[in-house]
Amino acid sequence: MRHTEGYSRRRLLTLAAGVSAVFTLHRALATATSSSASGDQTMQTRAIPSSSELLPLVGLGTYRGFDVAPGETAYKQLPAVLDELFRKGGTLIDSSPMYGRAEQTTGELLSIHQPHSPAFLATKVWTRGREEGIAQMEQSFRLLRTERIDLMQIHNLLDWQTHLPTLREWKEQGRIRYIGITHYTPSAYDEVEALLKAEPLDFLQINYALDDRGVEKRILPMCRERGVAVICNRPFGGGGLLARLKGKPLPAWVSDVQVNSWPQLALKFLLSHPAVTCVIPGTGNPRYMADNAGAGFGPMLTDAQRHQLIALLG
Repeated sequence: MRHTEGYSRRRLLTLAAGVSAVFTLHRALATATSSSASGDQTMQTRAIPSSSELLPLVGLGTYRGFDVAPGETAYKQLPAVLDELFRKGGTLIDSSPMYGRAEQTTGELLSIHQPHSPAFLATKVWTRGREEGIAQMEQSFRLLRTERIDLMQIHNLLDWQTHLPTLREWKEQGRIRYIGITHYTPSAYDEVEALLKAEPLDFLQINYALDDRGVEKRILPMCRERGVAVICNRPFGGGGLLARLKGKPLPAWVSDVQVNSWPQLALKFLLSHPAVTCVIPGTGNPRYMADNAGAGFGPMLTDAQRHQLIALLG
């Protein structure tokens, strides 16, 4: 259950007045607008291996896009981003103390979102030391305004030996539901692989994109073998991928997989891998969120279609 303990009524009402109208307006527009290529379908889901709980294929990353404050123009777009995520059937919202104000912004907006949001909240611990890690995670609970976090991840494996026992203890207590680790660079793959072999984990968040496929060789097969859910970060290769694809014609077969943009196709390439559970493209733009969510609908790519995209990039 989300809560607002520690925040004054005046502050909450002020914030609500600033963004609730945006939520209302966006919902009205969304109702009057067709749901594009997805029609009346529901976003596809995949089972989290450790629990069989179903998780929608497309979530939301908050890096940069949610590192904004009330009053900024960019902040005013974020209620509509969440509306698009939930309207299309997505639930996972991923953040981190590393992302500036992103946790606080997420908590603010979810606390006044109506109807009650179905968010699957994921964040991270990113510091050294047991007490420092506990303090940082407690702060994440406060900023996200929640009594339970769905997924707590050790960010970039920083001091994982220290934090993992705390995460296991909190999972047993019910404060967090799942435990994971993250990284974003090939230089860490050996350590990631060793940890996957040594420790039972629920999730791995790792870099994977059409132009960054290093995890396909050993990491993704190991996750399937070990029953670890995979969240793809940097699914657009840090932004360079879409720049390379811009202006290129979409393959003739895209209508067969219900895709109408390069971002959707790039995400569906990742989702077509059997080890991948969810992708979390980051955005603070509601139009981009709606487009990204489209990757969670329709058939996945065949092996031949995947190879054609790889060849297209050279």
